[in-house]
Amino acid sequence: MNASIVEDEAELVAIARDMRTVAVVGIKDDRDPEAPGFSVPEMMKALGLEIIGINPTIPSALGEPTLRSIAELPAGVDVLDVFRRSDAIAAITDEILALPPERRPPVVWLQSGIRDDASAARLVKAGIRVVQDHCLGVYSRRARFRR
Repeated sequence: MNASIVEDEAELVAIARDMRTVAVVGIKDDRDPEAPGFSVPEMMKALGLEIIGINPTIPSALGEPTLRSIAELPAGVDVLDVFRRSDAIAAITDEILALPPERRPPVVWLQSGIRDDASAARLVKAGIRVVQDHCLGVYSRRARFRR
């Protein structure tokens, strides 16, 4: 797929259907089970996805150790799912673009309410597809139950 800002419903569902490994920036632990940063990754894990948490303030989430930063991201992540405020996206974009190209995720997904058009344009220019202001959990359920 060509890098673009993804808005087409069928393409959003296809991303969710095809992903296997999701890194979650801003993952939460079970101290706040109602927080979307916990409940959405927990639901995706229950659907069979591998979840890699990234949060420097918690040592583990969903029973697995968390990475402290995007710089630790391994190769092979299908989607980088972001649970951070819009004003944090420029710095996150810098971290993603600092990765060697082979470790960059092919898709960066900004959760509901999160948008940064300038950062999205930078990511697209670097060959990364970007989703803004959509809940990956919604599309994960939709894609997984359509099989």
